[in-house]
Amino acid sequence: MTATAPATARPRRRAGRVVNPAYTGYDLRRNLRMLTNLFFIVGLPVTMYLIFGANSEFSDFELESGRGNVSAQIMVSMAVYGAITATVSLAGSAAVELQQVWGRQLGLTPFTQAGYVLSKVVVALVYAALPIIAVFAVGALTAARVDGMLWLGLAGLALAAAVVFALYGLMFGLLFRSEAAVGAAGGTVVILMFLGNAFMPLSGFLLDLSPYTPVWGVMQFANWPLTEGLLFVGTEGGTVQYELWQPVANLLVWAAVFGAVALWAARRHTARK
Repeated sequence: MTATAPATARPRRRAGRVVNPAYTGYDLRRNLRMLTNLFFIVGLPVTMYLIFGANSEFSDFELESGRGNVSAQIMVSMAVYGAITATVSLAGSAAVELQQVWGRQLGLTPFTQAGYVLSKVVVALVYAALPIIAVFAVGALTAARVDGMLWLGLAGLALAAAVVFALYGLMFGLLFRSEAAVGAAGGTVVILMFLGNAFMPLSGFLLDLSPYTPVWGVMQFANWPLTEGLLFVGTEGGTVQYELWQPVANLLVWAAVFGAVALWAARRHTARK
């Protein structure tokens, strides 16, 4: 009789969930308990809306589109500001976690990196929705006027546009690999908001510069149903008209830039190991 060689065991593939509900719920609760972050993500945009939107002397002025007033435009801008801050913070923190001890521990569990990233995406979307819901609720109770079901459309556009800045947070997290860098990235959002003509009407050189800044495309895209590209210039009462392709192009270009730098940073980190 001839001995039969034992069949070579095939390596078992690691089974992992696409999204782990337990981890997703835990991570969401953990972020919601960070009261300082919640203030900057939810409380600050609401406060800024009340100051610049609800209580300004021009809050009741109707926009040229007839679909809302100036207060509604400021409401959308402040909601997007909060959503951007949320996505930058969570995406940057996720990138840092994966490159530190947590990333190595993750490799020992059935939870795949893809599942981890998707769980973070779910948490980021929920977290980014919080300032939008809060600011829109305060806007509805105060001076903001928006036509009918356009409320839901504006909220959806605000959330979709802010997702672009998840790549911005990811880029910072992969480049510098520290929580301090992620915090600095969130701080730079304020500067970008100003340069993007989101906080106050710009004029002159700053107005000409604004369409080339990252926040400008996000803000114009989110506000488009209200403004249709018509913006006020400074305090002198003039206006400037933009076409829809301009904010769309701005979004695509900056998303490509952030994504390319994040990919380069990830490959650089992998090559060093």
